[in-house]
Parts: sequence; structure tokens; C-alpha cells
Amino acid sequence: MTRTLLALGGAALLAALPFNTAVARDDGRYTNSPLKGWFDSLRSGRGPCCSDADGFAVSDPDWDMEGTHYRVRLDGEWIVVPDDAVITEPNRAGRTMVWPIKGSLGTSIRCFMPGNLS
Repeated sequence: MTRTLLALGGAALLAALPFNTAVARDDGRYTNSPLKGWFDSLRSGRGPCCSDADGFAVSDPDWDMEGTHYRVRLDGEWIVVPDDAVITEPNRAGRTMVWPIKGSLGTSIRCFMPGNLS
């Protein structure tokens, strides 16, 4: 019973956390997409991208490089992308993507796939 309440409370908490960009969820619409298998297989040094976080595209003004590190702006805050979160294989989607995880200590980046800065 307690475990169920905690799970429901955690789900409600996650649903209440806003992102100022649309979150991409696989609700079945992408079953026949030629990129579905590729997205499902993406991994960073922090693990599978789609296992714990929902990814979404990031517009060019909301990501850049600071020194030798990528950073991304989420909810108005710039977050430095850890090196082990960067996906290094070619970006078949073409757009910059990020898989953030919000927790009690703030937002961390599970995976980040850079696009082309214009």
C-alpha cells in the first residue's frame, strides 16, 4: 500500500513539474517511424536515454557550448551537460535533443544529442 502511494505521489509530482518545451512521449504514434528503433537504442555514458527520461528537441537559442562543454537552457536555467551524457554517434534526427531528469536536487541531463549550431 505504501509503495503504491509513493508511486502515485511520484507520478503526480513528475506530472506537476513544468517544462517550457513539449515533451515527446511514445504513445504509439511513432510505432511505424523509421527512427523508432534508433531512438530506443540511444545510450549515453549514463545509460539508455529513453529508459528514465523523455526526450525533446531543443531550439538553437536554448543550447550552445561554453568552453569545451555543451550547455542547455531548461526552464530558463542554463545547465552544463556532463561529458558522459553526450551521445557521440551521428544524429539521425538532425535536431538537438535532450533527455532531462528532474529530481529533488534539481535537473540533471541523462542524454544530450547535439545538432548543428546555425
